[in-house]
Amino acid sequence: MPAPTDHELFDLGELPLQSGATLRGAQLAYKTYGTLNEDKSNVIVHPTWFSAWHDQNEWSIGAGKACDPDRYFVVVPDQLNNGLSSSPSNTPQPFDGPHFPPVTFHDQVEAQHRLLTEKWGIRSVELVVGSSMGAGQTYQWAVSHPGMVKRAAPIVGSSRTSEHNQVFLKSLRAALTLDPAFQGGHYSPGAPPTAGLRAFARIYAGWGLSQAFYWEREYRQMGYSSLEDFLVGFWEGYWLDDRDPNDLLAMLWTWEHGDVGQTPGFGGDTEAALRSIRCPLIAMPARTDLYFPPEDEQWAAQFIPNGEVRVIDTIWGHFGGLGMNQPDNDVIDATLRELLDRPA
Repeated sequence: MPAPTDHELFDLGELPLQSGATLRGAQLAYKTYGTLNEDKSNVIVHPTWFSAWHDQNEWSIGAGKACDPDRYFVVVPDQLNNGLSSSPSNTPQPFDGPHFPPVTFHDQVEAQHRLLTEKWGIRSVELVVGSSMGAGQTYQWAVSHPGMVKRAAPIVGSSRTSEHNQVFLKSLRAALTLDPAFQGGHYSPGAPPTAGLRAFARIYAGWGLSQAFYWEREYRQMGYSSLEDFLVGFWEGYWLDDRDPNDLLAMLWTWEHGDVGQTPGFGGDTEAALRSIRCPLIAMPARTDLYFPPEDEQWAAQFIPNGEVRVIDTIWGHFGGLGMNQPDNDVIDATLRELLDRPA
């Protein structure tokens, strides 16, 4: 699947990062759905997840859905590092490729905040919703801009990346960077680290979906005839499909270091950051998610004054929150409707 070309670019100019580096000539890709109303009070922000482009959020957007473009102005910002916004793959020297500076969730949200406020003059957001890394950005929005965000719905994600989750991410990095073709991130465009990407895909396959998913051979519903057919056709096919390895590693770093406690002013105190969230927040973990189990969200919810956890009862693991299974999509949409109907 080639990268989409239906997005727009917002010129961020200089973008200071938490690392101390400054991206110059930075750009944020985005796509909007619907029309901003006169008083700018109908905004939904829907950040992207790991490796995803904006079009991979479209399963949750449409007429009659909670994120209805006939009612709301839905802004889908492509996170930095995803290949459309400023990323290792499209940034000139000296920050090109493996030299691209690390980007935190706080940095991501500050870029998105500038898009909303500088381009449209938006001062209020009805809902921030996102899956996986999009959920990390959702938590960050609620912490960084508590007076602006009226409701938040993190789906299959967390406010702080657990150590068990970090084990998965470190294994992905090792698989990709150990390929001799990787060359420390200086691989040839015509000779990417294909072996490393295939190993990356095989590791992902064991974490992204649950044991029950494989026991029930649910991949057959997706059109794959066998386990090997699924591993090659779906998993390897996805990661070998126009996604730059340095971009993937940069996004991995953001995910691995996710923690709202690192927001300026909280000094690493995640619990204090969570207590600062003012808006109603419904977290939607998947029961069988191996990255972000429900326990992670139940831990966070105890500190959020208006926090709640709704577990998606699915065998689709992490993919239960990524639009892959219609019954799970229906649960998510119903919850978002309920949240949007609540007074803020």
